[in-house]
Amino acid sequence: MRIPLLFFLLSLSLFSGTCKEDAPVSDFKTKHVIIIVVDGPRWSETWEDSARVNIPMRDQHLKPQGVFAQDFNNEGFTYTNSGHGAITTAFYEPINNSGLEFPLYPSIFHYWRKYYNRPSTKAWVVASKDKLYILGDTKDTTIRLWGAKTDCGVNGPFTGYRDDSITLRRSKEILNLHHPDLMLVNFREPDFSAHQANWNNYILGIQTTDQYVFDLVQHIQADPYYAGTTAIFITNDHGRHLNSVQGGYTTHGDTCAGCRKIELIAIGPDFKENYTTPVHYDQRDIARTISALLGFPMPTGDGQVMWDIVKGGFRRR
Repeated sequence: MRIPLLFFLLSLSLFSGTCKEDAPVSDFKTKHVIIIVVDGPRWSETWEDSARVNIPMRDQHLKPQGVFAQDFNNEGFTYTNSGHGAITTAFYEPINNSGLEFPLYPSIFHYWRKYYNRPSTKAWVVASKDKLYILGDTKDTTIRLWGAKTDCGVNGPFTGYRDDSITLRRSKEILNLHHPDLMLVNFREPDFSAHQANWNNYILGIQTTDQYVFDLVQHIQADPYYAGTTAIFITNDHGRHLNSVQGGYTTHGDTCAGCRKIELIAIGPDFKENYTTPVHYDQRDIARTISALLGFPMPTGDGQVMWDIVKGGFRRR
């Protein structure tokens, strides 16, 4: 006996409503992702300088290992919490910059942990700036329990910033102890010294974080747990004012080219090597690309997967 078409369609819709949401299924080798954020260097003191005197480790040792995005921007709000939030949520939002407001949307940490039912010790935010603890949380109460663990500032929220050397040490300790599969690390320099209007320390901050980034990448790549299976993104939350803008290098926060222009180096088993992409990308695309690499759905946020930088692809169930 034939089943009436209307009954069949209704039954099909009810059945499909009980199914788990389709997600990208990764064909990639990447199993772990580490994001390293150098806070607030200006392009003119980093990659625009043809000699790259302030960033020799990134230029000579890290860039050849992967992909360099020559046209990468913060297209939203060019200050710390919003810039970091865009990296993790794929959404530009004017978040309070004092640590008093969580991102509206869930982040890569929430979606990844929930989809794979991963323990909290496998997702971390480690930051010199205490206020960045917000990245481990969200205003979305339906999923906020799936956020990241945090190790931020001197001793957590509202305890002040700590030196980047401590963040480097804590990052290594957490990597060794917990082996997180998804992690963001923030270094406060050179932003911290620039806000103090100390040019020499600002430049020193760029140089020091360059060494710290290289040191951290080497540490990750030497660990058998991470070797050959880890994608590393090196980027910034924002740039700094052009000299033609009031305040110049000492501040940031508007839409000038100096505040928008930031860096991205992507190193990993599924990324092209010694490749410079001409494609325009922005911070939101980091989260989208991580979602594709690790094979979990990310139903909120904007952005696109940076297919131009990868060697492989993915399929859908």
